[in-house]
Amino acid sequence: MHASSSTDTPRGGSSPVLILIHGRHQGQAAEGADGAESATMLTRIPGRTPVVLDSPHSGTVYPADFGAALPLATLRQAEDTHVEKLYAFAPALGVGWVEAHFPRSYLDANRDTTELDTGLLDAPWPHPVTTDPVVLQKVRLGKGLVWKCTDDGQPIYDRALSVGEVEARIARCWQPYHAAVAAEVDAAHARHGYCIHINCHSMPAVAASHATLHPGLHHADFVVGDRDGSTASPALSRRICEFLRARGYSVDYNHPYKGVELVRRHGAPARQCHSIQVEINRKLYMDERTLALDPQGSARLQADLRALVEQLLATDPRG
Repeated sequence: MHASSSTDTPRGGSSPVLILIHGRHQGQAAEGADGAESATMLTRIPGRTPVVLDSPHSGTVYPADFGAALPLATLRQAEDTHVEKLYAFAPALGVGWVEAHFPRSYLDANRDTTELDTGLLDAPWPHPVTTDPVVLQKVRLGKGLVWKCTDDGQPIYDRALSVGEVEARIARCWQPYHAAVAAEVDAAHARHGYCIHINCHSMPAVAASHATLHPGLHHADFVVGDRDGSTASPALSRRICEFLRARGYSVDYNHPYKGVELVRRHGAPARQCHSIQVEINRKLYMDERTLALDPQGSARLQADLRALVEQLLATDPRG
């Protein structure tokens, strides 16, 4: 899975954080003591069709300046592990693809830059912070732009973060990722007059205490979200739900996940930009404890996802 690795000791003398270099991408490296990195933080593969996929949470490159207080094995539980493998067929179909390599616990690309818990910082934050009570529910769980704790409530840091390092994470990770997704969505729309954007995620079989507003919930096989029809045509979202159910999967729609920042930014059904978040239950394709891929489960799932994407390629939501 990974071509090479090195270690870096986090500030505060805690357990080492492994810097993982994703083997299928060229030109990635990590430099040691000063935390400077030349690692590519995302991949963008331009498409030629109206369909765009992005995976913001499957990253496994742990930057040297993370400075976390937890071991890598614990941090890795936050990943949408293997999601990029499930959709590996997409670029060959002409589908635009954007994939983050940085981990979501370091910087969550599916949160707005205003969704920051300023209590993590050693100085006042000089930028806007959300006051939206609904958005703040997740921030208070420790799941804002920069995570405060793991899904089971373990503090990620034993130190305060500086304003400068959070600004650097935004500049190095958040801004390029959002620019890449926007470029793919805009290009697809310009080519075809419409775009179908799928925001690709995975979820644990059972929600942990600090993961969602529904701790202990046993998830369906899939959760399809369009923010209550505001980011995509409900007919298109329902078509995805019906396709998956016909393949034998249990599917929930807009519960417990409606979609967050990426679909909110790019979903504009009135101008034929349709953005839908698709969550896949990890029990379908991997061992959640070891993170090992289940060959049989993942092969079946990938075949069904390919068939779904092929159906989307044949779908014109304008008609």
